[in-house]
Amino acid sequence: MQPSEEVQRRRTFAIISHPDAGKTTLTEKLLLYGGAIHQAGSVKARKAERHATSDWMEIEKQRGISVTSSVMQFEYEGFHINILDTPGHQDFSEDTYRTLVAADCAVMLIDAAKGVEAQTIKLFHVCRMRSIPIFTFVNKMDRAARDPFELMEEIEKVLGIHAVPVTWPIGTMGDFQGVYHRETGEVEVFSGDSRHGADQVKARFVPFESEEIESVLAESYREKLLEDRELLDVAGDEFDLSKVRAGLLTPMFFGSAMNNFGVESFLAKFLEYSLPPQARQDEAGQVVEPTDPNFSGFIFKIQANMNPAHRDRIAFLRICSGKFQKGMSVRQAATGKEIKLAQPQAFMADAREGVEEAWPGDIIGLFDPGIYALGDTLYTGRKVQYAGIPVFAPEHFARVSTLDSLKRKQFLKGVTQLATEGAVQTFRRADGIGEEVIVGVVGVLQFEVLQYRLKNEYGVEVNVQPLNFTAVRWVVQTPQELTRLRLPSTARIAKDRQEKDVLLFESEWSIRWALENNEGLELSDTAPRGE
Repeated sequence: MQPSEEVQRRRTFAIISHPDAGKTTLTEKLLLYGGAIHQAGSVKARKAERHATSDWMEIEKQRGISVTSSVMQFEYEGFHINILDTPGHQDFSEDTYRTLVAADCAVMLIDAAKGVEAQTIKLFHVCRMRSIPIFTFVNKMDRAARDPFELMEEIEKVLGIHAVPVTWPIGTMGDFQGVYHRETGEVEVFSGDSRHGADQVKARFVPFESEEIESVLAESYREKLLEDRELLDVAGDEFDLSKVRAGLLTPMFFGSAMNNFGVESFLAKFLEYSLPPQARQDEAGQVVEPTDPNFSGFIFKIQANMNPAHRDRIAFLRICSGKFQKGMSVRQAATGKEIKLAQPQAFMADAREGVEEAWPGDIIGLFDPGIYALGDTLYTGRKVQYAGIPVFAPEHFARVSTLDSLKRKQFLKGVTQLATEGAVQTFRRADGIGEEVIVGVVGVLQFEVLQYRLKNEYGVEVNVQPLNFTAVRWVVQTPQELTRLRLPSTARIAKDRQEKDVLLFESEWSIRWALENNEGLELSDTAPRGE
């Protein structure tokens, strides 16, 4: 197969949603219909032997939530699909932001009863900043749902994007009958599933204009569908594939991931409408086409201890151009060093297999002995350096220390590795007083994950003592030595993991006071490149 053909059949996308909208369930069902798994697990069935394929970390299985992104790859109808399943919980949003940089498009999952929720809004705006196509799947239609016209209006008003329904629900008050496919004029008939969608369900399609529809839909449902259809044709937006691919219009689908309903038909249309990997621009402004024979890609995630037995660390690489081959030598843009990529791996959450070759759009795992950093570019041929992945300022801070002083070495190793993968950020006092480790996180639940992983992956129990700081700012420019600055008494001078100067503050007022009383002081809420 030619390189251009390999690129054309790739689809790489992330699934975004508010917690509990059913994101992990939808991921499972896409894998089920793609033939990647034979039986879907349920995150809710805590006592069952099966758990969601994408929730591979033990704490995820116990809590029933996703706390880290996972990558799943499978073949379907001639397409090679890379799914990036992201944490929905806001406390792990930084991991999601990083993952979205590696996606070519996004599936936005909405709870039919709750509509557009807070975390969905944040993640949607990250997608819009990159102008990537966004596909909307309205989930949980098997339960009482909001009026679909209301949901369309809410998407437009809250998110600022027009929605055009590809399918339309029939029965929204807990009496779900199925969906109408506007393009074909067929009704996809809903049937409840007592096995909670563990197995594939064969879809049944009935033409709306046929006599058979009378035995499928009661007259009241047929009349309501006719009214809705007329209103959509008159007042709704027209479907425009060019606008969809430009991220200006979102196709809208309705279904029930738990019952497998609407999932396969959604997947088919998604693959038809979505784009293969596109050209990317590097920091020098040069456009890198995916069909460029020179290889390039960037590290968007680092995960330690995916295999607890081997205490390994994996760097996730998104391929942007050229052909990847096992054993090839590449250059690291940040250091200029040559690296041989000897043990590449493909993923199904935590399950892995060796990779001989891969193409633009694919996500591969590289064994990391400590040489990679988030945002690293790897390339062959002319130098390419993609824009770094921003590190956002944490909002919660704590002093973390080991309960057993004899395990300080393991403690420092664990904290360092978790900071390298972006799970937490670490700081140390710059005044030489004490050797305390200050940990910063975006959400407080990350402290619980930190404690859990240090205990289970490194054998270290720690004490987490919350601090009053609410913000960190990186020092971009200072008029004098930091120790001579006029700062609020509660502020602290520190160093980040890369030995860059930072200031820790207890409030926004403190930040403003420091800036107003130190002319020439310049601060940033994101870390400089290289963090």
